[in-house]
Amino acid sequence: MSHLRAVPDGPTGPRESTVPPRSGSASSVRVEAPGKVNLFLSVGAPGPDGYHPLTTVFQAVRLIETVTARRQSAQDHGTVTLTLEEPDADVPVDESNLAVRAATLLAQTTGVSEGVDLLLRKRVPVAGGMAGGSADAAAALVACNALWGTGLSLPELSALAARLGADVPFPLTGATAVGSGRGDLVTPIMTRGAYHWVFALAEEGLSTPAVFRRFDELAGIVPAGAGRGAGFTGGPVARDVPEALTAALRAGDARALAGSLHNELQAAALDLRPELAEVIAVAEEAGALRAIVSGSGPTIAALVEDPGSAQRVSRALKASGQVADVLRADAPVAGARVVG
Repeated sequence: MSHLRAVPDGPTGPRESTVPPRSGSASSVRVEAPGKVNLFLSVGAPGPDGYHPLTTVFQAVRLIETVTARRQSAQDHGTVTLTLEEPDADVPVDESNLAVRAATLLAQTTGVSEGVDLLLRKRVPVAGGMAGGSADAAAALVACNALWGTGLSLPELSALAARLGADVPFPLTGATAVGSGRGDLVTPIMTRGAYHWVFALAEEGLSTPAVFRRFDELAGIVPAGAGRGAGFTGGPVARDVPEALTAALRAGDARALAGSLHNELQAAALDLRPELAEVIAVAEEAGALRAIVSGSGPTIAALVEDPGSAQRVSRALKASGQVADVLRADAPVAGARVVG
């Protein structure tokens, strides 16, 4: 539970409001936001701030997180609470949850003090490299913006989203987009057609920081000095998105896209979890055009040609006994939107 007592503003300090807090007319707002798959992910050596520069291509998939924002009773007024529709021990419901942080940040930035009750339904795998938590945060921003009548534009919401995490801006826009900087600078790109994905879920999650640390080790990246902000030496530079990939998306050519799928975190993820290589092999032997680690893993994303191929690959993965579950989804889909 997050308490909204003091109300600071955004990056320039407290904002003095001369008008009462705004409020929408609805008693609740329901928003859906998608998970993602990385079609391309290139990683550079971290800068002095410790963050890795990225070039990535996100695609929003039809695995949908749903956040319902509800007005509170008088006794709870001024708090942010979160309830899971389906309890999950791996999903926190306190201030560490990105949806709670998103609602709190929006309230602090806009001068809202009434609080909100959030109800979350999850469909994106937890700790699976598909940005489910980021989708929750994006959905919470849109839902609370509508519930409270704060009236922030999409660019303003995107700026808040970037403060919450590098992956949070993308679920606001959805579809297919290039991410640069830390992945938080999002530029939509033209895509034709529909793409069919099969996702193989692992029994256990994989820590994103651990994957990046292993990436650094494998790339020979070392700290330049002992002082804070000294930076790093060695290592790669993030590559540009290849023209072959964008051409495949413009043409709606799944086979050509498969040839351009690329994830520079895959070697680190496979080094930490070697069994994932066997899952990739099962998917491709069953007819997937290509299978790769999704983001930092451990989910394996298999691009297939059509729904029939998706069924065959799904059956093979389930029969292998090497996965916890298998999900199918088409893409691209829209970003966070109010649905009720």
